[in-house]
Amino acid sequence: MINDEIRVREVRLVGPEGEQIGIKPTREALQMAIDLNLDLVNVAPQAKPPVCRIMDYGKFRYEQQKKEKEARKNQKIVDVKEVWFRSNIEEHDYQTKFRNVVKFLKEGDKVKCSVRFRGREITHANVGQKILERVKLEVADLCTVERQPKLEGRAMIMILAPKLKDN
Repeated sequence: MINDEIRVREVRLVGPEGEQIGIKPTREALQMAIDLNLDLVNVAPQAKPPVCRIMDYGKFRYEQQKKEKEARKNQKIVDVKEVWFRSNIEEHDYQTKFRNVVKFLKEGDKVKCSVRFRGREITHANVGQKILERVKLEVADLCTVERQPKLEGRAMIMILAPKLKDN
């Protein structure tokens, strides 16, 4: 709440430089803010009496928006990329898909490695388990296993998360 929106009898007033002015009637505090060509802003409405500060509200809002924009710019959205393997995959196909897993992990994305089983291949789920274990061993230095290989329906799924970089 700012200026005329403040509907209490008295407020604890903080000056434009952060100095404590004391408890003042709201009208007097608002007049002081107007005299300084600034705004009276309620910064702690839950306090008894509420704490108000004399400041340039437009400049304050601008600074807040700038900080929020900077924070949004620095955050990384983690995607989950999925790489499908087959239970009877050939070595070259495995290497191609493995390179994709490594690339995704280096970009900072999580990777969902899945082995699809068709028809009667499901009876040999241990073959899919071996493929996922091989992937897990070969990328152990790049990632942590978020979810161990587990059979779900006709697919065995494992989720890998990139290791956090220490700055």
